[in-house]
Amino acid sequence: ECGWDGGDCIDFNEKYPDCDVDVPSFVGDGICSGLAGYNTVECGWDGGDCVVDGYPDCHVLGGATFIGDGICHNRLTATNGETFEGYNTEE
Repeated sequence: ECGWDGGDCIDFNEKYPDCDVDVPSFVGDGICSGLAGYNTVECGWDGGDCVVDGYPDCHVLGGATFIGDGICHNRLTATNGETFEGYNTEE
């Protein structure tokens, strides 16, 4: 055993016990990752990187960039591949 990478992974594993990603340091690095598995409830929406201020249930790639940018985006794609209608709603 490597002791959770010599102790480097202990905090991550305690905070996100069900988050299974290749590069844990991407979680919470300030960038909403489009890589599979990061923008999930298990990984805390990429450590909060994919949460849009004022819209806690909005977890769409580029969401923080697109929300409030002066352009009405009718269709955007979520990280799970679903197409979202309603970026221009109040929810």
